[in-house]
Amino acid sequence: MANAEKTALIEDLTGKFRDSNGAVLTEYRGLTVAQLSELRGALKGNATFTVTKNTLAKVAATEAGVGDEVSSMLSGPSAIAFVDGDVAQAAKGLLDFAKANPLLVIKGGVLDGKALTVAEVGKLADLEPREVLLAKLAGAMKASMAGAAATFNALPTQMALLADALRAKVEASTPQADEAPGAVADTAAPDEAPEVTEAAQTADTETQD
Repeated sequence: MANAEKTALIEDLTGKFRDSNGAVLTEYRGLTVAQLSELRGALKGNATFTVTKNTLAKVAATEAGVGDEVSSMLSGPSAIAFVDGDVAQAAKGLLDFAKANPLLVIKGGVLDGKALTVAEVGKLADLEPREVLLAKLAGAMKASMAGAAATFNALPTQMALLADALRAKVEASTPQADEAPGAVADTAAPDEAPEVTEAAQTADTETQD
């Protein structure tokens, strides 16, 4: 293989490692061209199945920053499923095909820069489809928004009740208006009595003279 061709292949693989949502590494020893074509059809829309040389894939993975995660999986006749769509659906497609065609061996993968074991790829396959998860998330958000709306609608009523309670409390603590004049009259009466007494005593003295 010419150097220019190798360089082009490495660049292509590097871009796939970097840009894909994830990658699942497999060994396809013994699979026919027809079976590989069937697998590619099953993954269509979620992943592209690429047969590659291990040496080129290792260089590409290293340049993409995931060399340590996938190098140990690159042995034997290797093919990589680069996930472009739903990771769970791609993993499920690979596992279903492997069950029907045991010659396809899943060796692991990489997701968000972290290595995946075979068991972890299986857990991905058990996840619900992306559309179902999004629908559930939308339903949960809708329920939360409805709860918030009910709370906001209740605020005016609660504020009115609070205002009425405060008004009643203020009125109960304010003295009645008709109590004040009586209190003033009671205190003023004793002050007038000495003046009347003194006037009477002056009149008596003048009469005696």
